[in-house]
Formats: sequence, structure tokens, C-alpha cells
Amino acid sequence: MAEQTTLDSLLEMGFDRNRAEKAVAHTGNQGIERAMDWLMEHEGDPDIDEPYVPPVGNVLGGTGTGESDPQQPSPAAQPTAEGTDPATDGSDQMIHDGDTKRPMTEEEKREQIKRLEELMRVKQEERRERERAEEVDREKQRRRQGQELLQVKQKLQEDEMKKMIDLRQREKNDDKMAKQRVRDKIARDREERALKFGGGSSSTALTSPSAEGPPSSPPSQGPPPAKKDYNECKIQVRMLDGSALTSVFKAQEPLAAVRVYIQMNGNAPEGQDFTLLSPYPRRVYTELDMEKPLQELGLVPSAVLVVAKK
Repeated sequence: MAEQTTLDSLLEMGFDRNRAEKAVAHTGNQGIERAMDWLMEHEGDPDIDEPYVPPVGNVLGGTGTGESDPQQPSPAAQPTAEGTDPATDGSDQMIHDGDTKRPMTEEEKREQIKRLEELMRVKQEERRERERAEEVDREKQRRRQGQELLQVKQKLQEDEMKKMIDLRQREKNDDKMAKQRVRDKIARDREERALKFGGGSSSTALTSPSAEGPPSSPPSQGPPPAKKDYNECKIQVRMLDGSALTSVFKAQEPLAAVRVYIQMNGNAPEGQDFTLLSPYPRRVYTELDMEKPLQELGLVPSAVLVVAKK
């Protein structure tokens, strides 16, 4: 009747019968302390409150295997030394008194329950301390993992920033080289044209029409007023999409410099060819005009140019 004793003790301590029966069965009826340990370890199991179904052939209070020898009477059926049957003497809890057993008094039962409750309280406190320590360890591990993840993110951001800086530097270098190639090409074209048209410098040939300008003025108007010598020219360019670019150029720079500026700073698709024109009076500039200074083309001190598709 040890199983019944353990079970009754658990029930008197306030445990649910279903849980108490599971604890006694799973611990193999090895005592109240083992049963309490099992209950505290498994109280969070999702199936702890499911109805307990003992194995076939095994009932609480029977043998461990659920089989009995028909030639041997079961212990529950054998009388005790005093000729009493423990199943029917009305006492579930017995204590040893020398060589005999006697039922526990109510005072002894209360003392035993009090001792077991104190033991359960100590074990629960130990379990809470263990859970707190585990929670602290988990929090430390979580923080350590968070720091490691933050370091990885920072390193990735630094690497990405370095890549962007290198890419921008390469783009700047490529732009600078492209501009230099355009300037070199313009210089070569000038030299070739100068050789082609008789050895005079292009600047001299291009400025000759301006030198012939004063004789064409009527003599009756007297000497022309002195023109202000502008060294710079402010050009506003209207792009194909309606946006505008404004920049200042030297008066002696060729119109090709304005085209290069538009190619480098405009939003026109790369490789798209275009031409420049003045709206008032309307004038479409040709490839020959690209080599003429802005002052000669009448774009000094300021002018508006329009980008048009070829």
C-alpha cells in the first residue's frame, strides 16, 4: 500500500489527483520526495493535465509488471502479522514501531505533511534560483550575440562606404580623363584646320571678320563708342526635358566647351548626339561654329542656348 500512501500524501498536500497519479507511476513508487521532484520538473509540460491512463494490466497499487503468479497470492490479499488485511483496516498510512506497524495519528500526518511542504518549498526555491541563473545566462548570451551582430553590421557598412568612395573617385577620374580627351581633340582639330587653310592660326582667321567690322559703319555717325571688353560669358542652357543649366565661361573659350559642359552635367542619355541653337535670333550652330570663341559668336556677355536633337 506504499503507492496509496504516497498518493494520499500528495493529495493531502493539495496536488491534483491526475498529476499525483502520474508522479507515482512515472517514479516507480520510489517515495514521496521523488514524486514531488517529478511534479516540479514536469509541471510545465503541455500534457501534464491530460487524464492518466495506466498501462494495460497495471493498476495503481499492483505489481510493476502488471502480471501475477496464479500460484502466489498477491501482497494485498496476504494478511499481516496481526491477521489484518491492509486493504480493509481503514488506515492508509502506516509507521513502523519496532517489528510491528501501526497507523499514523493525525498529529503525525500533519507533521509529515508539514515536513513535505517545507521540502517542496525548498525545492521550488532552488528551482526558481536555477531558472533565474539560466535566465541571466540567456540574457548575457543574447546581449553578446547582439553586440557581435552590431559589429558585423558596422563592418559591412564601413566596407560599403569604402566601395562607394572608391567608385566615386573612379568616376571623377574617368570624367576628368574624358574632358581632357575632348580638349585634346579640340586642340588637334584646330591644328589640322590651321594647316589645312594655309598655316594661319585659327584664332587669327576667326577674328578677322571682327576687324573688318568698323569700316562698314557709316562715316556720318562719327567714331563708334568704345565697346566694353568682357572677359567672361554667362550661358544658360535649356535641356530637352525643360530643365536649365547655367555656367560662366571665358569669352575666348570655344562653343565646344559649352557642349562638353552639357555632356558632363546635363541629364541627356549618354551617347546621345545633340546640337545647340539660339532662339532669338534663331541660329543653329554647326560643327564649324563649335571651334569659334563665344565672343565671336555674339554670346558675350550672356546668352541663352537651347539643346535640340540632331
